[in-house]
This record gives sequence, C-alpha cells and structure tokens, in this order.
Amino acid sequence: MTTAALTPTPADKFTFGLWTVGWQARDPFGDPTRPALDPVETVHRLAELGAHGVTFHDDDLIPFGAAEPDRTKHIERFRTALVETGLEVPMATTNLFTHPVFKDGAFTANDRAVRRYALRKVMRNLDLAAELGAHTYVFWGGREGAESDAAKDIRAALDRYREGLDTLAQYVTDRGYDLRFAIEPKPNEPRGDILLPTIGHALAFINTLEHADLVGVNPEVGHEQMAGLNFVHGIAQALWHGKLFHLDLNGQRGPKFDQDLVFGHGDLLNAFFLVDLLENGPDGAPAYDGPRHFDYKPARTEDIAGVWHSAAANMRTYLLLKERAAAFRADPEVREALAGARTAELAAPTLADGETYAGLLADRSAFEDFDPDAAAERGCGYVRLNQLAVEHLMGAR
Repeated sequence: MTTAALTPTPADKFTFGLWTVGWQARDPFGDPTRPALDPVETVHRLAELGAHGVTFHDDDLIPFGAAEPDRTKHIERFRTALVETGLEVPMATTNLFTHPVFKDGAFTANDRAVRRYALRKVMRNLDLAAELGAHTYVFWGGREGAESDAAKDIRAALDRYREGLDTLAQYVTDRGYDLRFAIEPKPNEPRGDILLPTIGHALAFINTLEHADLVGVNPEVGHEQMAGLNFVHGIAQALWHGKLFHLDLNGQRGPKFDQDLVFGHGDLLNAFFLVDLLENGPDGAPAYDGPRHFDYKPARTEDIAGVWHSAAANMRTYLLLKERAAAFRADPEVREALAGARTAELAAPTLADGETYAGLLADRSAFEDFDPDAAAERGCGYVRLNQLAVEHLMGAR
C-alpha cells in the first residue's frame, strides 16, 4: 500500500472526541500523567493529522458550572478553530456521569429532581449541537444502572428512560433540528450493571419509543467485547435493522475493564472483519457511510507526543485494514472458497418466490427424499476461508 493511501484525509470521515486525545490518564489508582489539552489545540492538531471532525461532551468544551459569559467565550474559540481548520462536528453528547449529582443515574435516578436537571442539561447542549451542525446525538447511560437489585425498580427505570428520550426527541422535532439520537450500550463500568447493556437490548428498547424513527445505536468495540460478544455480528444486526447511526472504534482484549485501546490493538482479526463489513456492502459500496469515530484513550504511559502518535495510529490501522479487506475480496482463491462455502446461497429465500408452507409440505425432496446423512458429510470450508483472511491480514497474499 502506498504512503499516500495510508495518509488520512477528511474524505475518510475519521473523527475523534475531545475526551479521547484529551484524556489526562487519570485512573482510580493514579494521578494524571499528562496536562490538560486546550480544545482549540486539539482541533488544529486533528486537522493536521487528516481527521474529518471532532466531537464533544458539553463539559469537554465548557467547564461544568461556567457562567454564561465564560460559556460564550469557550464556544466562540471552538467555533473559530472549526472555521480555520474546516473540521466538522458530526456528533455531540452530554456528560451525565462525572458530577456526583449523577451518582444514581440521570434519566433513571430515583430522585425526580435529578432527572429533571438532566433533561435540562441535555436540552441546552442539543441547542449547541444543532448550532454547530451536528447530525447525531449520542446517549451513553454510564450511570443508568445499579449495584443493588433492591435499589431500583428496573421496570420503572426503563419507563423513565423511555420518557426521557421521548421528551428529547419531541424537543428536537419541535425545534426543527436535523438531529438523530444514538444509544451507546455498555454492560458495566462505572455502574455494576448498566441498563441497555448490549446492542440487542438497545434495539429492543428503541422499538418502544414514541419517536423510534429518530433513535438508533452507537455501538463501541470494547463495550460489546467486554460482554464477550462478537462486535461484527452486533454491527451486522444494527445495519439489518437500519439503526447504525454512529459507531465507536477502539481496541479491547477480552471481557475485562474498558481498555479503550487504539483500534486494532485488541482483537485484530475481528477488527479486520469489521472493516470488511463496513466498507464492502452487497452492492460493492460501503455498508455504512457515517463517521469512523475513534473512542479510545492514549495509554497512560504516553506523553503529549505519544497522544498524537496514537491518534494517527487509529487512522493508519483502519486504512491498512481497509486495503487488506479489499485485497481479500478481490482474491480469486477467496472467491472460489466463498463459492465452495455456499455463502451466497444464504441470500436465497428458503421458500421459493410465491411458495407457501403448502408447497414446502408437497416437496418430497425437502424431507421424504432428503438425505440428512449425505448433507451432514459435506464440509463447509470455513477454516480455509479464515486462513485466507489471516494471510491477507498478515500481508502474506
């Protein structure tokens, strides 16, 4: 792959959150290892690296509790940097997890006053998101959960969660904002158990909403893999539902704490098949055309220079995997192996066009004359396919 092909451009739609490169590496066991980053510097540095956009929580950009004149100054500095660099703000979100007021949740806190405060906080940032041109608004319910099963009526909590999203969806509709909502699932951390822990839980919840058409999902690699799930399968289901409104890319090594590694620095083979899924749809066009958003954290071991090296590493890895996936799909041996594995046959309906179960019952070849033992003897050839993918991933083909 040429150096030019590995050089990110805005056309690649790579985006980063202010909280990602801006993480000071504070953790439960240690103080920060890096100084705070000015959001304006972040915008300029990301633009230099070839990023398409930048995203933010309200408190990333404006210190919590800032007076209105100070809030305006922070917003104007940020807006000026966006104009100077051409970076876009495709997504925004609200911090409903850092301040102690949200220790029992935001939309699902037992305290009604906290829930009302949370809605107002979100509405205020929805106004800013729309003003800055965002089209997606993410909801990560990091504190929406419990450590004690006696502490919260989960059915009532889901009622309140639904009420909150219905209210906010009505708000953006009435204001005429071009915004869609995306729920970000996570099974645990910081709460012992977080509500809507997986893509499947979120999709089921969305079906109950008054404005379900405005709400999709924002899955994150590490969050699904923390639950021991296959991220590629989850993304495929979100695409199948037409609900993949945004996604967060990073790396994770197994069901442990949320590592937020550089994309590909965890389960590399799963990352390969993820990029293959996103970039190579059934018609040859990408299956997903939204931002490729990196929600990672530069390792605690890194200095400021390492922050920007790690940001670049996310984009370079994605581009390498995109090239490897294209080569995999173009390989004649892969195509022959896919045919041998009957992968295309899965797209054919089990019942013929216009056929009903009556036709199936009348077809002796479907049961009476079918030889299950002979069918069971046929191998699928999936190991061969996987090996071909590994060899392409390793640059051996």
